[in-house]
Amino acid sequence: MDNWAALRACKQASATRRITDLFDDPARAAEFLVTLSDAATGPVHFDYSKTNIDAETRAALIELAEASGLESRRNAMFSGEKINVTEGRAVLHTALRNLDGSLEVEGEDVMPEVRATLARMESFARDLRDGRIRGAGGRITDVVNIGIGGSDLGPAMAAIALAPFHDGPRCHFVSNVDGAHIHDVLDGIDPETTLVIVASKTFTTVETMTNAETARAWMARTVRDPARQFVALSTAQDKTTAFGIDPARVFGFEDWVGGRYSMWGPIGLSLMIAIGPMNFHAFLKGASVMDQHFLTADFAQNMPVMLALVGVWHRQVLGHPTRAVLPYDQRLARLPAYLQQLEMESNGKRVAMDGKELEIPSGPVVFGEPGTNGQHAFYQLIHQGTDIVPCEFLLAAKSHEPALAHHHRLLAANCLAQAEALMTGRSLDEAKALMKAKGFKGAELLMQAKHRVFPGNRPSTTLVYPQLTPAMLGAIVALYEHRVFVEGVVLGINSFDQWGVELGKELAVQLLPMVEGTKPAEGRDGSTQALISALRDMGI
Repeated sequence: MDNWAALRACKQASATRRITDLFDDPARAAEFLVTLSDAATGPVHFDYSKTNIDAETRAALIELAEASGLESRRNAMFSGEKINVTEGRAVLHTALRNLDGSLEVEGEDVMPEVRATLARMESFARDLRDGRIRGAGGRITDVVNIGIGGSDLGPAMAAIALAPFHDGPRCHFVSNVDGAHIHDVLDGIDPETTLVIVASKTFTTVETMTNAETARAWMARTVRDPARQFVALSTAQDKTTAFGIDPARVFGFEDWVGGRYSMWGPIGLSLMIAIGPMNFHAFLKGASVMDQHFLTADFAQNMPVMLALVGVWHRQVLGHPTRAVLPYDQRLARLPAYLQQLEMESNGKRVAMDGKELEIPSGPVVFGEPGTNGQHAFYQLIHQGTDIVPCEFLLAAKSHEPALAHHHRLLAANCLAQAEALMTGRSLDEAKALMKAKGFKGAELLMQAKHRVFPGNRPSTTLVYPQLTPAMLGAIVALYEHRVFVEGVVLGINSFDQWGVELGKELAVQLLPMVEGTKPAEGRDGSTQALISALRDMGI
């Protein structure tokens, strides 16, 4: 029996089993828990006991990971082999946060350059935060990061998450080419005390460069030399020089750093400016702790591996098409969006490494909102809808507002209650007793009761950690990065390219002159031609 067949047998065995039945084993909660403990992060617990995975299923999942060559693929990634085969690149975002020792890529130690770039970032951030780097109007008060995708989602998410650690200039983020975005960000800040960071590896990304030109024109209205208040995160120094940016303010990174994995290096400059180099180092340290755990822990006690295998069980074996990420922390509001890109751009593929079409589903649709907001939005579907949505809860033991500890206790109670309710549900008999106590009788009682039945047996995992600190955020992000990698290895796909974003971008270039009216909309489909015509009639 092959590994997938073994898991299909496990699926069949679980069909008549309820998750609550598994808790007949009093040791279940302890045995289906992975713990990482480090001085940098404190203890982190990953509880997956509220899933329909039993010991036999877990063993089959681990055997699948082993048969997929996970250990050798993991080691190849960390050692700098070119595992991104479609682009012929190594995958070494982990090197940006592992600042000890050496690491050779094609015979060259890459770590001296990594350390030198980090040192330049630190020097620049300190000079800016201390007021030695100034704008035309004095001390820099605001930083605007212009990027898109991985050049925006990571630092934007992290800046919100680490708000209690901000003691530098205010940070703003512009990504959408929609003019409303940059207009609303620039409106109300002073161009004479604003620094603009343009994040584009090639300095050709259309959305980013369009926004950069708009920001420069905005600044030029009051600043004599606006380029002096620009920084580039790019490897295209010829283009950054042509834009007018001082080479000393250009921070590059290698092609072995993918966009959605890049905030550990220069793409994280805005975050470093906001929280300071020391806290940024802690952020890197937390990620490095998770890296070492991923590298050394046995699969059964390896947090990224088990998080990934739970995902494989839910998506590829049981066929659940979606996954909800539910941080019970308002400051992690952008984490679900960040993980959307990380998961869906990495593993949203239809062919394996060898070019053959996948015979199993690829990655899930990822969505989410922070609790308790989500409870009043889409939890209705999660609890009583016709599809099962596996949920991933995240919860800190402490907030950063000790005077509002009662808020946090209520938040935690809600998180634990939702996970319990998803698992236990409410039977028809329980609902009927509830309605009877409210005075309903006969057919009305039955009708009202049916609306209050919760099927339960819906799976969830919970990640519990002491507090959302820079180190803890680093560990969480690295956990999910490695989770995506493990899932990709099991599926046999390349998680580090993203060809699916190319076609629409190419077509947009072709359509722009048609939308502008400088070229007739010929040769397009009837719908596109009609929509262009309608937009032009409306005055686009």
